Amino acid sequence: MPHGASPTERELTRLVAPCGLHCGGCLAFTGGAIRSHARALADLLGPNFASYAKRLSAMNPALGHYPQAAQFLDFLAQGSCQGCREGGCLLGNCGVRACALERNIGFCGLCPDFPCENPGLPKGLLDRWRKNNERIRRDGPAAFLELVRSKLRYP
Repeated sequence: MPHGASPTERELTRLVAPCGLHCGGCLAFTGGAIRSHARALADLLGPNFASYAKRLSAMNPALGHYPQAAQFLDFLAQGSCQGCREGGCLLGNCGVRACALERNIGFCGLCPDFPCENPGLPKGLLDRWRKNNERIRRDGPAAFLELVRSKLRYP
């Protein structure tokens, strides 16, 4: 999407979960920057880099850890999640997706009952859920997407 252009409804719902998490910035998201950068790095290193890393580890011990780094890079390059709305969230069954589907709403912040007492999220996400959806309610989903695109997913 060009800077300043309004996202489509499809793009909004693909990149932002009903709970307000930015799926597009997630390490497991199929269409995300982390996946594309991990693939680019793997391509730049090439399929034979492990043998070079092993040889060069005598000069720089960090290269001795390449097998573990390569395993992690492979994981990031897979990008196996299509997003919450497709049932692929790393959080598992948090309850928000089912509730949003049942109520036919795109985001918790647009629900007349927001904030509800028990959104079914892990405790560590409750504060972020509330803040994200207050912003969605106040500014709208498109403005929220623009905001989260400019911030780190894992600050």
